[in-house]
Amino acid sequence: MAIVHSVTQYLLFIVIVTILVKPLGGYLERVFTGKRTALDRFLCPLEKFLYRMTRVDATAEMTFGQYAGCFIVFGLFGTILLYTILRAQRFLPWFFPAYLITPLTPDLALNTAISFSTTTTWQAYAGENTMSYFSQMAGLCAQNFLAGAAGLAVGIAFIRGLSRQLSDTLGNFWVDLLRATLWVLLPASLIGALVLVGQGVPMNFHPYAVLSTLEGSKQVIPQGPVAALEIIKNLGTNGGGFFNANGAHPYENPTPLSNFFEMLAIVLLPAALTNTFGRMVGQPRQGWMFYYVMVFLFGCGLLSVHRFEQRASPQIRNVDFRSSRLQPGGNMEGKEVRFGITGSTLTAVVTSNTATGSYNSMHDSFSSLGGMALLVNMLLGELVFGGLGSGLYSMVMAAAIAVFLGGLMVGRTPEYLGKKIGPPENKMITLYALAAPVLVLPLTAIAVSTHAGLSGLTTNSGPHGLTEILFAYTSCFANNGQTFASLNANTPFYNLTTAFAMMVGRFGLAIPALALAAMFGRQRNTPVTSGTLPTHSLVFALLLTACLIVMVAVSYLPSLALGPILERLQFGA
Repeated sequence: MAIVHSVTQYLLFIVIVTILVKPLGGYLERVFTGKRTALDRFLCPLEKFLYRMTRVDATAEMTFGQYAGCFIVFGLFGTILLYTILRAQRFLPWFFPAYLITPLTPDLALNTAISFSTTTTWQAYAGENTMSYFSQMAGLCAQNFLAGAAGLAVGIAFIRGLSRQLSDTLGNFWVDLLRATLWVLLPASLIGALVLVGQGVPMNFHPYAVLSTLEGSKQVIPQGPVAALEIIKNLGTNGGGFFNANGAHPYENPTPLSNFFEMLAIVLLPAALTNTFGRMVGQPRQGWMFYYVMVFLFGCGLLSVHRFEQRASPQIRNVDFRSSRLQPGGNMEGKEVRFGITGSTLTAVVTSNTATGSYNSMHDSFSSLGGMALLVNMLLGELVFGGLGSGLYSMVMAAAIAVFLGGLMVGRTPEYLGKKIGPPENKMITLYALAAPVLVLPLTAIAVSTHAGLSGLTTNSGPHGLTEILFAYTSCFANNGQTFASLNANTPFYNLTTAFAMMVGRFGLAIPALALAAMFGRQRNTPVTSGTLPTHSLVFALLLTACLIVMVAVSYLPSLALGPILERLQFGA
């Protein structure tokens, strides 16, 4: 019965996402192409007012350099503003010095500011012991909106560039940013927050409650505006949590239904962008091909993690792995009983495939192969749904590599969407593909070979310690934010190196993607011939999937062999 329940939940999740992809994709296409929507009568006057206040010319288009420059400046401004709020929070409202005992050192504040302004939301601190209500709302929650909207704007500009001919512009960053905030994230967050409040998620500004337990000791019950932060961290594919326990805390995620709803909130918009892509480039089948590849890889992740956690590790010899109506069986260490293997697996696979590291179980307690599956999800390049905007252009960049290889096979100049992929385009694609291994692997090597890096391994060493460090840098580069928690990352070494990884993962990938879109936009579409490689067929989907697997294996197999694979082999069967 347990396996039936698990499969039913996984299938229900995929079915709901599939049903909503087309209507949500159509809505996004209407929002960013200026077509009428149901919210126009309420939001258009506000939009025009904001343009007048900020003196933004909504009709002016931007070149690649201008668009990328605005994106970078906006991210840096958000980082500086958030850093200032964090450093001054003790002088701002709703600061409780008796309970907020973790000092926000300059390096921790900088790491946190970069983390939230890049949608990574890597947390080297405990939220309820560190952040005031003002910092949570005016700082972290605001950046969840703005950074998520900026990522969506870049994704739309990327699609817009691919869809144009003989054009040197990608749209207007400020217009895309405002529409992403007002038409997409804000209304969805208001509805989602009400749903979460109905499930029991707090939304207040009350002081922390101090209660006496039955044993006579004192217990502090943190409260606060949890629902507001919880919904946007998922919708904006940000991650992070109001509390240290994140999605495992009963205030953030009180019921199995709230867990299922929050996972839908993470996936729906990135999945819908595949349909938006197909509509805007005038080839809907291209978008569906991407979506089906995403679902296939997502399903593989679900089956792998569920199997590894249900069977657990061979060294746990006295555990009954059999599931029944009375027990879930398998590896329940680090997992919430109210979610079990199924709810924990769904959340782990969703969050590791997207840029939302809001887990509801401790991934450090997963089996070695279960943890490796989550690591591989991030190493794929944040393209199985992925981040808001970044997931779509990551998939297109991977498709461009597959097109190049396919072109070599048929002896023709590679073409994608009627545009030729020549040397300039290949340089941007190569830069994008090499960014992750060139950054993640050297940072991991430095950490495992220096005292500053090894000092963060407070509990584990050996293969598991290597996995913890590799997981940390991979998560930061992927702007994901989840971690193997036994790595102490609140040190100057990790605060600075992970912040560097976040910046490169945010801007070092978005800029080559925008540059490629601009190059495509300047070209004229070439007619389809019998020698053109169809990029919406099953054959191309298989080629794309194979390319993704081979690229991960070539880049990271030695690291995986020394980490989770060696850990698994050490214990044997």
